[in-house]
Amino acid sequence: MSHNLTLAQNHAFDLARTLMVPVILFEAESEFGVMVSSEYDGDQDAIVHEYDPWSPAH
Repeated sequence: MSHNLTLAQNHAFDLARTLMVPVILFEAESEFGVMVSSEYDGDQDAIVHEYDPWSPAH
């Protein structure tokens, strides 16, 4: 697992818990992005993981 992916995963999880909304971690052109799940309308294959602060398992 790359350092960038690990960093992105940690930030995505923290963001979901801070905002208390599900967020999507996605990859586009070798870069990672995070956004609120309800606003994501990109390629479903680009999704790395969805972080839901209300789910007991992330």
